[in-house]
Amino acid sequence: MSETQGWADLPECLLHSIVARLGLGSAPDLLAFAATCHSWGAAFSGSLATFPPLLLQPDVPCSNNLVPRHPYLVTDIAKVNLGPNPCSEIPLQLDWFSFMGASYGHLILSNRKSCIIVDLFRGISVAPPPLPVNKPTEISYGALTAPLTSRNSHLIVDAAPHNLFWRVGSISWVKRSTRYGTIKQIVVFKGRVFGMDSDRRIFKVHLTPEITIQELPLMECSMISRKLSNAWLVPCGDMLLLVGFRGPFVVSGVTFEVFHLDLSFEPALWMKVDKLENWAIFISTDKRSQPLSCKNPEIWGGRSNCIYCYDHEAKRWTALELGKPLQGDGAESNSNVFIYMGCDSRVQPMWVVPSILSLRR
Repeated sequence: MSETQGWADLPECLLHSIVARLGLGSAPDLLAFAATCHSWGAAFSGSLATFPPLLLQPDVPCSNNLVPRHPYLVTDIAKVNLGPNPCSEIPLQLDWFSFMGASYGHLILSNRKSCIIVDLFRGISVAPPPLPVNKPTEISYGALTAPLTSRNSHLIVDAAPHNLFWRVGSISWVKRSTRYGTIKQIVVFKGRVFGMDSDRRIFKVHLTPEITIQELPLMECSMISRKLSNAWLVPCGDMLLLVGFRGPFVVSGVTFEVFHLDLSFEPALWMKVDKLENWAIFISTDKRSQPLSCKNPEIWGGRSNCIYCYDHEAKRWTALELGKPLQGDGAESNSNVFIYMGCDSRVQPMWVVPSILSLRR
């Protein structure tokens, strides 16, 4: 008869099953699980990339309040049968701040003179120093390079004609810009910060030893990506993707297009991607929200080679298969899907990962 096994010796398949049942909506429990012992921590790390992000649906009031007074609804689409769960309430003093971005589980808001960063799931807010501007300035975009608690995390905002950089915890901002203007999107890929401007130029952003912006040369023949009216940089495993579509809406006859940035060429080259293989991508309603990816979505009942969006007609999520317009998440084609992507001063439906887990993915 074999000896009785300890908790650390539980079968790997059982540990992965436990992690899957917890899901991203149980972030504190997941961290406690991971800290139990080495084998549990390994199971947690191996499973995290397969979790879909949570769908946050704000209760946007029909009033002048830009930030909702009521708790958001957060749905774990891997546990859709359990229904939505309430998220922590946004502090009421943020009523007159406008949305300008979301990343690593944080909302980034501005009132044209200052910014504030709010952790969606912990209710904690951080206020950077006042913006270094002489008059109220339109802040069109904001993004973090890492969660607030991470070392060397920076907030980067678009305050044309400059990007403003604030190292979390510092007392001042740094102004930088490209020769073309400002960077409109920031992503972190393999520990490096990349930016993209409105003409789909790509830049490397160096935060140390000083903040510099370096344009990444691209082959002109690959500039087909500029024809996309809506496009996002999306880190996806070992690939940095450009995901987009032509036109203001995803409606009948419109499909997403995906390109892979091949850095093995010099200059770099955008290569057309026909299939996402075992990956799924999650795009939010507001273009300034951080796009996310998920590996092996079939584990939780999802579908690979799909782009998950928010359907404004059905007021729920839908999955559109790459190369197949309006396939939807069901077995039959859904011609009634209406997906709007744009920018709004109010918080819109978005995909999020809690800040305490976002760096581990």
